[in-house]
Amino acid sequence: MSAQMRHPKLVRDRVPDLIRSRGQVAETTVLSGGDYTTALLDKLVEEAVELRIAPPGQHIEELADVWEVLTTAVAQLGFTMDEVEQAATFKRIVRGGFDERLWLEPATG
Repeated sequence: MSAQMRHPKLVRDRVPDLIRSRGQVAETTVLSGGDYTTALLDKLVEEAVELRIAPPGQHIEELADVWEVLTTAVAQLGFTMDEVEQAATFKRIVRGGFDERLWLEPATG
C-alpha cells in the first residue's frame, strides 16, 4: 500500500500531522473561498454516505462527523445554527417532520 493519499479531500485540521507521525507523506493545500465551500459540501455528502453504510455501533461517530462538517458549512455559508433551526422549524410547520415515517410510493397509472 502506498504511503500517500490517493484521493485528495478536505480533512480535519490534525489529520495531516497524524499521517506524518506514522511516517507517511501528507501534502496539503489551504483552500479559500468557493473552493473551500465546495469541499465542505462534498465532505458533508461523504460523511452522510459513511453514516448510511456504518454499522449501528458506529452511528454516533459518523453523526459526530456529519455534525462537525454541517456546523462548519453553516458558518462558511454565512448563517448561524439559530438561523438553520428557525428555517427547520418553519419547514416542519409547513411540511411536517419525519415522525410519521411516511414513504411516498411511485405514482401509478
